Amino acid sequence: MTLTGSGSAHDPRTDPTPRHPAAPAPDRPGAYGPARGLDRRVALVTGASSGIGAATARRFALDGWHLLLSGRDRHGLERTASGTSAVVLPADLAAPDGPRLLARSALHTTGRIDALVAGAGLGWTGPFAAMPHTDIDRVLTLDLNATLHLVREVLPSMITAGRGRVVLLGAAASSAGVPQEAVHSAARAGLAAFAEALRRELRGTGVGVTLVEPGPVGTAFPAREGEHAGRLSPGHVAARIWEAVSQDHDEAGAPARPSLPDRVRELAPGLYRRLTNRSDRPG
Repeated sequence: MTLTGSGSAHDPRTDPTPRHPAAPAPDRPGAYGPARGLDRRVALVTGASSGIGAATARRFALDGWHLLLSGRDRHGLERTASGTSAVVLPADLAAPDGPRLLARSALHTTGRIDALVAGAGLGWTGPFAAMPHTDIDRVLTLDLNATLHLVREVLPSMITAGRGRVVLLGAAASSAGVPQEAVHSAARAGLAAFAEALRRELRGTGVGVTLVEPGPVGTAFPAREGEHAGRLSPGHVAARIWEAVSQDHDEAGAPARPSLPDRVRELAPGLYRRLTNRSDRPG
């Protein structure tokens, strides 16, 4: 049984964090990034200390975006920000007021957010029957609830500006539950439904919603022996995220062509379940 921060999410704390943290502050006291009249687009990336979040931040930086990077691992965020003009905003989104404080700090820093890439998440592997209740709450809080609250805090400014894009990081588990990752699967399925509902709700506002469902990625989650073989790199997924945002795509999958199991699941769900049930049996 393993509880891990995903490579596309927050990492374990390296600095003590109070239970009710103060509003995130820019990395340098008194430094609030570029002036509010800045002509560069602004991306707020959560889970930016490693994995998909870090790779996505670097890809956006290549195109000249101004970056606001958030996560709980300050040192990881500083590594991601190295060589860019990014502003580091350490935050714990699982804290009761974490999403509101991060959004307030981000908007105070730049006055605008053109893209929110919500990459923070937490993973737990093991039998659901053995999963502690506290870990169920932790995974759902960060993987689902915190993301919804952060979107809620950022969205009004995008609607007022008449532009913007929300990027939600789903997973293959959102459409086909993964054994030993039941709660993670449930949270990602919730994000997929949320993305579809919000996309329809925002028609005509100039604000778009992209759901990224990358499939297996070689990050810190899941952290089981042999799990990284044949997985996509975070950079590959970041390129798909960048393409979706730059071209206003509502979906971003990777790889571009679905695998054979994915096609079977889509066309013949009953057959897919029988096959996966057989493969899940021990021996």
